[in-house]
Amino acid sequence: MSSDVRIGISGWRYAPWRGDFYPEGLTQKRELAFASRAVNSIEINGSFYALQTPQRYASWGADVPDDFVFSIKAPRFITHVKRLREIEEPLANFLASGLFQLRHKLGPILWQFPPSFTFDATLFDEFLRQLPRDSSGAKRIARHCSARLQQEGYLDIPSGQPMRHAVEIRNVSFLTPAFIELLRHYDVALVVADTAGKWPYVEDLTADFVYMRLHGDKKLYSSGYSAAALERWRERIELWRHGKQPGDAHLVKQRGGSGRRSRDIYCYFDNDVKVRAPYDARHLLEKLGLADALDAVPGRLQEGIPG
Repeated sequence: MSSDVRIGISGWRYAPWRGDFYPEGLTQKRELAFASRAVNSIEINGSFYALQTPQRYASWGADVPDDFVFSIKAPRFITHVKRLREIEEPLANFLASGLFQLRHKLGPILWQFPPSFTFDATLFDEFLRQLPRDSSGAKRIARHCSARLQQEGYLDIPSGQPMRHAVEIRNVSFLTPAFIELLRHYDVALVVADTAGKWPYVEDLTADFVYMRLHGDKKLYSSGYSAAALERWRERIELWRHGKQPGDAHLVKQRGGSGRRSRDIYCYFDNDVKVRAPYDARHLLEKLGLADALDAVPGRLQEGIPG
């Protein structure tokens, strides 16, 4: 079985990108259309700050190619405010907010936890158990959303569409085999997060896909990746996509996580402050031989200037 490799960016609407990654004169309304033809996946992060609408998701889905995939960052209200307690209605609200308007372009859901959130095995097990494994399960949960979201079409959710979930942790208390075992039990991916050494970096494979977030290897959110650094990531992706693990992998649990012939890859660059993310994503796509299938060429790459 061949793997699906998605390399992209976290968000796409950034003022410093205009006239740089985005060509001069490109309207903001066309930025998603351009970005989605320069990379093959984008992580939606506006959903982290506030619930989006069915109309907005439908519009985003219409702006991108048919074979494009979005990942969605789940609401911080669940992870940061409620901290996984009494989340039945907030989870229903999220699932009823319109993300299924993306249809087959809907990829994994990212659940990011704050640095102050420590591992509680019982609480986390309860959380993972609540996550829907497919759209049919999501629809059952969405029925319990708050009345304000029960508008026409709020249950316009297709049946039987698989759902994937990934968890990004930022506290060392999660570096325990019990956490890894929980993720594997529920087939939830542990995010490989490069954060310039600020938060834990782990590479345990816990699901049938790998989810990567590259925030910058030297300075968080701003430093770019050198050609050598991108080559290292290419090598790791090639191993992971074929079900293997690097010999120098940073692991919490030394055994397990193998036995698959392939894994899908979702990799998002989040080093956006100095307009490095879109260029790093494009260069990695080129290294993987995936750029030729895309239409748009980012601004500085058109001029032959390294990103």
